[in-house]
Amino acid sequence: MRTVLSPSGTPRGARRTRRAGVVRAATAALAAGALALTAACGGGGDSDGGGGGDDGAKSEVTVDLPKLDGQKLQVAAVWTGSEQKNFKAVLDEFEKRTGAEVSFVPTGDSISTFLGTKIEGGQPPDVAMLPQVGVLKQFAEQGRLQPAGAEVKKQLEKNFSQGWQDLGAHDGEQYGVYFKAANKSLIWYNTAAFENAGAQEPATWGEFIETSRLISDSGVAPVSVGGADGWTLTDWFENIYLSQAGPEKYDQLAEHKIKWTDPSVEKALETLGELFGDKTLLAGGQNGALQTEFPKSVIQTFTGGDAPKAAMVFEGDFVAVNITSDTKAKIGTDAKVFPFPAVGDDAPVVSAGDVAVALKKGKGAQALLTFLASTDAAQIWAEAGGFISPNKELDLKAYPDDVQRDIAKALIDAGDDFRFDMSDQAPASFGGTKGEGEWKALQDFLKNPDDVAGAMKDLETAAAKAYKN
Repeated sequence: MRTVLSPSGTPRGARRTRRAGVVRAATAALAAGALALTAACGGGGDSDGGGGGDDGAKSEVTVDLPKLDGQKLQVAAVWTGSEQKNFKAVLDEFEKRTGAEVSFVPTGDSISTFLGTKIEGGQPPDVAMLPQVGVLKQFAEQGRLQPAGAEVKKQLEKNFSQGWQDLGAHDGEQYGVYFKAANKSLIWYNTAAFENAGAQEPATWGEFIETSRLISDSGVAPVSVGGADGWTLTDWFENIYLSQAGPEKYDQLAEHKIKWTDPSVEKALETLGELFGDKTLLAGGQNGALQTEFPKSVIQTFTGGDAPKAAMVFEGDFVAVNITSDTKAKIGTDAKVFPFPAVGDDAPVVSAGDVAVALKKGKGAQALLTFLASTDAAQIWAEAGGFISPNKELDLKAYPDDVQRDIAKALIDAGDDFRFDMSDQAPASFGGTKGEGEWKALQDFLKNPDDVAGAMKDLETAAAKAYKN
């Protein structure tokens, strides 16, 4: 997971030059790891350590937790499927150590709406995992979050860089623990489809479009887009915008200091329209893409043998979970990955993450935040795969394969030089709500990619309302 949101108190420009090299190295390390990976890659939790014969990290208790016998806690998150299963394993360990009973509550994609309703009804969960830093800011300003306690802060100071700590804070108060991170600038591809078409990994946007047309000529739809889930479309836009417009403009747009009618937005939408506007490049065309949810967009890329429904799918490192859980494809042989192509001078890297916050006062919620800030909790999910932790003290041997080890190492090595998903920084009504704001406007754009002016107008109208400026 990738940040435009600078850690508080740190000048944004001070880290710009270093960031470019770091993020390129991070993506290159990931791609190299994926290419080197053999069919022995697990990624779904069955690995014994992988990557050169390591026996894995040794599990040690590094954090003291209070006894909570008889206490019942609720934890809410958007995670489903394998992600939910792996997170429940983390909660199971917390239960064993404390005696508490923890129940998981799925929120659906519109987490701010779900939590807002629960809070208004007087029944909020004890802890929530927020995928949008904008929701953390919103809830903090509304007084809906409980500040992190001393033991939580102790774990944060020990295990996280200042940048990740600051992302979980608002107005000088610490609220959150970033438990899970993601790199959202990757394109995964079906190696058989590439070989049959005689295609090579593209490095630039122009090469990406040319490669897509080459694959289309071979009889396979080039790109699978999960347009039914609007958040995937925001990621397409953000990667193009960051690479094309540059970090300064990205910062300004993320904070709505420039309007969505700015010429830089128009240029990015026109570039995205080169893909969305060509029905031969999308699996199922525009209508098919709008009816495809994210998991299906991955599955249809890696099933069907030599005749898959698509050759490529764009999204973060978490795509590996869907590949290993829902298809028979092997990462490193059947499925490989390359960095999002450079639209401007540099290839983009956009990060994201899920932050744990307490919505209720009490010993139990604070204990769970403390646990989630520890290496003990991070190790459990890391060993299962499909997870990257910003916890700098986590032993890299915990990850089940070289791909995930490389991603995690690059993230940690980057320190505070990272950029965060733009839509996740926005108010939830604009950047994180199904059927509203940016999600809806970009779905409408996918439906009618020729209407760039209309898309900009819709985006700006929704942004002005959400940002109240």
